[in-house]
Amino acid sequence: HTKYQAGSLAVSVAMDAQGALWRVTEKDGMVMVDVSRDLAKTFSKPLAVNSAPQKIAADGEARPKIAIGPQGQVYITWTEALKQPYAGYIWFARSINQGKSFEKPFIVHQDRAEITHRFDSINLAKNGTITVSWVDKRDLIAAKAAGRPYEGAAIYYARSFDNGASFVAEKKLADSSCECCRIAMANKPDGTAVAMWRHVFAGNERDHMIAEIPSSASQPAVIKRATYGRWKIDGCPHHGAALVSGGEGQDWWGYHMAWFDGGNDANGQSAGLYYARMDGVAWASTPAKKFAGSKNLVGHPALLSVGENVYLVWRESEAKTHKILGKYSDDGGRNWSEPKLLAETTGKADYPHLVSRDKQVYLAWQTAQEGLRLISWQ
Repeated sequence: HTKYQAGSLAVSVAMDAQGALWRVTEKDGMVMVDVSRDLAKTFSKPLAVNSAPQKIAADGEARPKIAIGPQGQVYITWTEALKQPYAGYIWFARSINQGKSFEKPFIVHQDRAEITHRFDSINLAKNGTITVSWVDKRDLIAAKAAGRPYEGAAIYYARSFDNGASFVAEKKLADSSCECCRIAMANKPDGTAVAMWRHVFAGNERDHMIAEIPSSASQPAVIKRATYGRWKIDGCPHHGAALVSGGEGQDWWGYHMAWFDGGNDANGQSAGLYYARMDGVAWASTPAKKFAGSKNLVGHPALLSVGENVYLVWRESEAKTHKILGKYSDDGGRNWSEPKLLAETTGKADYPHLVSRDKQVYLAWQTAQEGLRLISWQ
C-alpha cells in the first residue's frame, strides 16, 4: 500500500464529447494522463499531474479517477498513501485547457489528520457541480477516544461549484460504511449526485446503502438500504458496487445497481453477482437477480445505461486466465440476454470499464499482455 507500484494496471477512463478516450494511471509515484483519438489504438504522450512523486493508491478498488467536462476540462482525483497504515489524503487536480497542462493539485478535505481518507470517487453533474466522496475514519477515532462503539468507517464528500477551482468544506454523508469498497456514484436528471456504498449493518451484515447528496449544507442526508443479501462477514470484502441512472429526462425512474454478495449458506450457492432496479422516488428495490455464481472469482461489475438499453460486464478468473463477460437488456433491466464472452487474457488484468461513443458501447480493459483495449459491443 505504501510502496511505489511501477507498471500498475489500475486505470480509470472517460470518453469526452468528441469521442476521445482519456486515461489516468499511476507510474512510479506519478499520476499520468493521456488521451486516444483513435479508439485506444494509439495514445498521446502521458502528462504528469503531480509535480513530485507520492505513494499513490493504485490497486484493486483504489486508483486515480477521471472526469471530463463539456468544454474539455479534465478533472483528476487520487489517494496519497501516508506513513501511518491505511492513512491517506484525497488530492484533486484540473486542466482547463483540454488536458494540455494541469493546475497545481490540492487536497480536497480540510481535515489533515494522518488518518484514513481513502477510496476516492468523483462525480461530475451536467450543471458542472463536482462531487468527490471517500471513506473516512475520523468519526471512528473520535468514538474510540470517547469510549463509544463505532462500526466501520464513514462516507464523506466535498463539492466544487466553480469548475474545480475550490471545494467547500467536506460533509459527512453516513456513518458505518465498509472500510475498503469503492463508492459508486451517479446522477439524477436534475444533476443531484447519488452515492451507493457497502455498509456495516447490525450483526456485521455487509449490504449496501444509497443516498442523494443534499442540495444544501444544512439539509440532512437521507440514506436508504439498497440491498438485502444479509451477508455476514467480519471484514471488508473489497467488492464495490456499480450504479447508473435509469431512464433519461422525463422518463427517469431511478437506478440500475449491480453488486457482489458472499451469501450465508454453507455450500456457497447464494454467493455471486446480483442486479436490481432501485425506484428513485419510493426508494424501493426490485427483487435481486443473480446473474453470475461465485465460481471463478466473479466480481467487480460495471454498468452503462442509454435509455432502455443497459449493459453489464464483470470479471471472472480461473488459474491464470481472466475473462470479461457481459449481458444486455433492451427493456430497462427487466430482462437480460444470456452472458457472452467479450474478452480474455492470460496473466494480470484490471477490472472492466464501460464507455460509449456515438451510441456505440465499448468495453475498456487493461491487461498486462495487451495494454488498454476498447472492445466494441456487437
